[in-house]
Amino acid sequence: MKIIILKLAIIIAASVQIISCEDRFPSVYLLELPQTPQSWVSLLGEPHWYLEWLDVNGQKQTGRYLPRGSQGAIELELPVTWTNPVIASPYWPEHGLFAGIFKPAGALFPFDVNGDSLRLSWEAGIDAVFYMELVYANENDFSKIPANFDWMRFRELFTSKTLDEDVCKDPWLPDWRYIAEKTISSNFDRRRITKETALSTLIAVTQGPWYGTSPFAEPISFEKGEMPVFPVRAGINTWVSAKGILRVSGKIWIFTEINK
Repeated sequence: MKIIILKLAIIIAASVQIISCEDRFPSVYLLELPQTPQSWVSLLGEPHWYLEWLDVNGQKQTGRYLPRGSQGAIELELPVTWTNPVIASPYWPEHGLFAGIFKPAGALFPFDVNGDSLRLSWEAGIDAVFYMELVYANENDFSKIPANFDWMRFRELFTSKTLDEDVCKDPWLPDWRYIAEKTISSNFDRRRITKETALSTLIAVTQGPWYGTSPFAEPISFEKGEMPVFPVRAGINTWVSAKGILRVSGKIWIFTEINK
């Protein structure tokens, strides 16, 4: 049912956007992947990538896996008659770190187009994921189609002083699924963009630094003899260090060494 509604919604969105898009934009783009944070690379190596996007029929496309070190001639066909997202999730299967654990990079067409290339960035990963969350939350309100959302204004929020300072530093701290659901059920309200609750949890692990799954997060470090406290949010939390991988869910945690 959601797929049928999504298709109809996209047709409506396309009809109210710029008719000449097909004349101004190609339909096939080279993807420019962002530089992976050096902290991740030094501990885990270069990542593989997992792509998600919407095809010309408005259906979500998944399952395109790019091998380690992919760059250059990565082509993707995109619909050019409405704003749409591309998500690229880094993952390291050799370490048991599969797609969806680390926060993704992303892009929005046409805002991130550069000639015949589409530039993906870590900053636009939030935009692309929020777009998809709006799609999932939207069942029958055609007035709240993600393609019609004011994405430029949304992006400006993170460089303004209207949001919490911590959220501006790391936009993955809010619960974007919750914000999307509230946006569809009522309206978008920037006051909902707040940090998700985190419980300070003492975990007996070795000294850091420990790096989280957000490319914007500061590493967690503690001196010898200092209590190793981690901010644990809902779901599975993951941190990596030179010693290994830490997974935490509630009061349960598992430590595994990194495979060399």
